[in-house]
Amino acid sequence: MQVLVTRPREEAEELAGALAARGLASLIEPLLTIRHRQGPPPDLAGVQAVLCTSANGVRALARASGERGVPLFAVGDATAARARAEGFLAVASAGGNVEDLARLAASRLDPGRGRLLHVAGSVAAGDLAGELRARGFAVDRAVLYQAQPAAALSPAATAALRAGLVGAALFFSPRTAALFVRLAALAGVAPMCRAAAAVSISAAADAALGELPWRRRLVAARPNQASLVEALDLALAGTA
Repeated sequence: MQVLVTRPREEAEELAGALAARGLASLIEPLLTIRHRQGPPPDLAGVQAVLCTSANGVRALARASGERGVPLFAVGDATAARARAEGFLAVASAGGNVEDLARLAASRLDPGRGRLLHVAGSVAAGDLAGELRARGFAVDRAVLYQAQPAAALSPAATAALRAGLVGAALFFSPRTAALFVRLAALAGVAPMCRAAAAVSISAAADAALGELPWRRRLVAARPNQASLVEALDLALAGTA
């Protein structure tokens, strides 16, 4: 039995290691490929803090700029851990989603002390800038990468789904969930999803999966990887 991991490759490989420690085999199927944008580094003059809504944003910022002293507010613990690993010196985690990040930033920062910089991809979930502007902050957005969607499921994933070898599939965003639904239909494996459980990081991601006949659908109690893995344990209970 395998767990289908739909994250971009770097995050998927990290997660696969955590799953292996639980005795679970992973089938890594990146539905999005991260492409860093070329260009001048982001202007951090007058920026009181950087906001990162994904580990990919942290990686892109670290690649684009050598500055590590600016305070960095991360959406969750995994993003914060990546920031610390990249050498950022002042890192805070909201431990949740975009709304949690907005609340954390608003509680710790002062609109009068400088603008905020949201490091993001070309497609960003939520309205972080809008929420903070409503609280009086000036917010700029630096698009440092783009997430290119897969054109098809890989032969390995298609074969595993056809053979009923996928016990669960993990989804970390509504975008990847919707993409999987489309690609599963193109590959002719949508009916085979009835053998697998779908485990999503949010209700929005779960809603995008409704067209497929999953054996079971679960949503993480909190929008982070630890809670998603806990939901995976529930999804697989009694299936070994």
